[in-house]
Amino acid sequence: MSEQQTRTLADLKDLVQVPTPAEQAQPVREPKRDALGRSYATGRRKDAVARVWIRPGKGQIEINGKPAAKYFARPVLRMLITQPFLVADRYQQFDVMATVTGGGLSGQAGAVRHGISRALTNYEPELRAILKKAGFLTRDPRVVERKKYGRAKARRSFQFSKR
Repeated sequence: MSEQQTRTLADLKDLVQVPTPAEQAQPVREPKRDALGRSYATGRRKDAVARVWIRPGKGQIEINGKPAAKYFARPVLRMLITQPFLVADRYQQFDVMATVTGGGLSGQAGAVRHGISRALTNYEPELRAILKKAGFLTRDPRVVERKKYGRAKARRSFQFSKR
């Protein structure tokens, strides 16, 4: 009886291993791959939608059947689509096959980047924290504002005439 009375809270804490709230909140994510070993994801930016497949390879990026260097002629756009691989330290380890529709080239490059980031997290779920911190998993919600009736553009009004 005297042994039970001398126990402290620290002694009881050692008996029970309670997971911390951070450990409870993190679900174990399984990789999502198809029969060919590829991971798929959809990326969106402005009006552009990109369907992206990644698989282990030599780093070849093909967009709408063309090499990325030919499809995205501007170096800034090519840099944009390789950012997820550089942040995740997986540069030239995956082949990318993407089909993009809608929008302009800048929106399409953003959509491909978003799709690559999501496909990487499907292939390797442990990369999610790195890509999330870099902001690549967040869909950029900014789109062009619609034109309103009685206006020249979305906000621009017609020139006022006093007479």
